Amino acid sequence: MFGVWSPGEDVATLAYFGLYALQHRGQESAGIAVSDGTRIVVFKDMGLVPQVFDAPVLSTLRGHIAVGHCRYSTSGSSVWQNAQPTFRTTASASLALGHNGNLINTLELAALVRESAAGGGAAGGSLAGLPEATSDTEVLTALFTLPADGVTQGIEAAALAALPRARGAYSLVFMDERTLYAARDPQGFRPLVLGRLERGWVVASETPALDIVGASFVREVEPGEMISIDERGLRSRRFAPAQPRGCLFEYVYLARPDTVIAGRGVHATRVAVGRTLAAEHPVEADLVIPVPESGTPAAIGYAQASGIPYGQGLVKNSYVGRTFIQPSQTMRQRGIRLKLNPLRDVIAGQRVVVVDDSIVRGNTQRAIVTMLREAGAAEVHVRISSPPVAWPCFYGIDFATRAELIAGGLSPEEIRVSIGADTLGYVSLEGLIAATTLPRERLCRACFDGDYPLPVAHGEQGKHLLEGAVAGAGAARAGS
Repeated sequence: MFGVWSPGEDVATLAYFGLYALQHRGQESAGIAVSDGTRIVVFKDMGLVPQVFDAPVLSTLRGHIAVGHCRYSTSGSSVWQNAQPTFRTTASASLALGHNGNLINTLELAALVRESAAGGGAAGGSLAGLPEATSDTEVLTALFTLPADGVTQGIEAAALAALPRARGAYSLVFMDERTLYAARDPQGFRPLVLGRLERGWVVASETPALDIVGASFVREVEPGEMISIDERGLRSRRFAPAQPRGCLFEYVYLARPDTVIAGRGVHATRVAVGRTLAAEHPVEADLVIPVPESGTPAAIGYAQASGIPYGQGLVKNSYVGRTFIQPSQTMRQRGIRLKLNPLRDVIAGQRVVVVDDSIVRGNTQRAIVTMLREAGAAEVHVRISSPPVAWPCFYGIDFATRAELIAGGLSPEEIRVSIGADTLGYVSLEGLIAATTLPRERLCRACFDGDYPLPVAHGEQGKHLLEGAVAGAGAARAGS
């Protein structure tokens, strides 16, 4: 997610480069909205950033404000209708919005939108005339464009009124024709940073997107803060008290290693976790290898602390995306062997420690252990730089049921047997937290310990929640 306000710059190209730096956060669809001060133009499609955009397309997107997004679906199917930025119009302004996170009161907000639409004489359906869009982002967009007491209000006032009603994870970058906005939920579950250009401002999900466009890091957008940027400069408004609970899984997997979160580099955190992992789960072995790329820093740390030589035993195909964030289980399974291949001459006859960032469903590790044994490894010792992922995430990661998680039903020893490893060791939750240098109470650890910062009605969650609501509403109208 990326936003830029910069008169005189080619903001569409800046957004393109920013999204390229953030491609790891979502690989299903991409979009950019641009405003020239009088109108907003949106271009989006399914696919990776370079598949969606080329020079001719970017040349049509002219203006001084841009919002870009690359999607990883956690609410609503992976279809064009749910691609972002979303777009809506009011009597006074238009709105384009990008969202990273996941709301936990989507049905409540959707009901509020329906009530307002019905009261204003709008068409029926799930979301005020847009039943084909079924994401929590579309609900939030509709909420930002609702009239107040029947009177159309500006986007800034509407957002400040609506944001306290939203619960869950939301880092937002949005705009009307004249102003760029950014907002972060009171817990700050997902990262959001502010940068300065020579002639403007940038907001982005991670700091590497600032680097790639030549912006200097200013600060993080604070939890519970909304900023507005226009020709008058930057303004900050607080819509809720900050209750920081940043996602611990960002350090484990989601964020790039060159990202800085809360003043600490993710790469340094991951190396420190690897050192802790070596202390907590030592083993006699000949070689430490990573599962590239997110396992690499922890493998370096493990090798440093254990004294076991570090080597490259798995080759990654750089043109295959992250298998964990593929939208279907079948795609994940097929993508594993396409993505990784063993170096047989390095592995044959060796007792190998293979370091990975996490075990979510178990398919990747099972395939890797099989590949290493087929390549001649004498022993395969799996080390994981996170605790067991045993609880679903409702704040923006696509494992929403415990049944999807191998650690939700199996002990570490049973998981070891399931993946076929000689030994298996997870870093402790305490060790992972210590590596971040943040206090325990400032981190969301729910996927590891089941302690949810915001109470969640489990029966009212799910990726296809609104699709069910749409179907039900349609059936009710057909029967009436």
